[in-house]
Amino acid sequence: MANKISLNETSYHGHGAIESIVSEVKTRGFKKAFVASDPDLVKFGVTAKVTSLLDKEGLPYEIYSDIKPNPTIANVQHGVKAFKASGADYIVAIGGGSSMDTSKAIGIIITNPEFEDVRSLEGVAPTKNPCVPIIAVPTTAGTAAEVTINYVITDVEKKRKFVCVDTHDMPIVAVVDPDMMSSMPKGLTASTGMDALTHAIEGYTTKAAWEMTDMFHIEAIRLIAKYLRDAVAGTPEGREGMALAQYIAGMGFSNVGLGIDHSMAHTLSAYYDTPHGMACAQLLPISMEFNKEYTGEKYKEIAKAFGVQNVDSMTQAEYRDAAIAAVRKLSEDVGIPSKNERIKEEDLPQLAADALKDACCPGNPREATKDEVIAMFRQLM
Repeated sequence: MANKISLNETSYHGHGAIESIVSEVKTRGFKKAFVASDPDLVKFGVTAKVTSLLDKEGLPYEIYSDIKPNPTIANVQHGVKAFKASGADYIVAIGGGSSMDTSKAIGIIITNPEFEDVRSLEGVAPTKNPCVPIIAVPTTAGTAAEVTINYVITDVEKKRKFVCVDTHDMPIVAVVDPDMMSSMPKGLTASTGMDALTHAIEGYTTKAAWEMTDMFHIEAIRLIAKYLRDAVAGTPEGREGMALAQYIAGMGFSNVGLGIDHSMAHTLSAYYDTPHGMACAQLLPISMEFNKEYTGEKYKEIAKAFGVQNVDSMTQAEYRDAAIAAVRKLSEDVGIPSKNERIKEEDLPQLAADALKDACCPGNPREATKDEVIAMFRQLM
């Protein structure tokens, strides 16, 4: 079977990258932007860093900010109505995963209206048309939604998140400018950075991994190990390093999938509104421990990417433990709490059942039983 790689048509990286948006808009002949950005980014002037460039060139736009941290079906449906009323012909998604996931769902439904119920987009949806053109401008260094074919929507009624996988939702342009991430607070920098690490490690060990995606993931792990602590400390070098690292991780995992960590994290967000990056970070050492006997020599390369010394002289058991210890130490250093006090014992059976149904679960290198997933959740309590 042939391996497939899907990436943006164009991407810009580095300080000042947002200045390229105007030329992209003009070259592509777009008329009016639907600027999708969360209300806090609008309130604190982050969104204006982009809209001021459009203003300067006289390019019309309309701001849409009804975006929640875990976007819901209702958010998407409201956004579809707002897009239709706006007269826009392209979307500028500014924010973290929530803004971009909402934008992807809106864009897909506009061009594929038969999926307007939103739920029918779960899994690999058989859409026929590319979504409304999206220019994606991340403000967090973690989700890599600007370069993935995935988005996640919360079904409030059923208390679950569902993953949508669709090559038609890929943003045509990604603009990864660390200046857009400069206002991220330490906690968000830490949790989104650990989300990026989870993407890289799960993508590296998933069943579908292959040489090209391995290359992306190991480099992403190396960069995150090098720059995340500095990014949390607020240094420009750390911010820029993490902006690149999370994008590279996205280049990989978007094309090969994830694993049990993300399956479990999605359920924690759906049940307790736990921030996605935090859930992934807390589960990462636990899921790595669960998977370690099914990963061949890959934990050796993870340990090396973290700068662990004398890895080649270690036994398999030693380098696997060393890789997990390095991840745990990074998580502790950036302030990720090891426990989630929201989890309730009576919820564990349903949490595990939902995790096993999640679209990320089949990619995990080790098959998990319901009891094993419950045991992993219990380690967080």
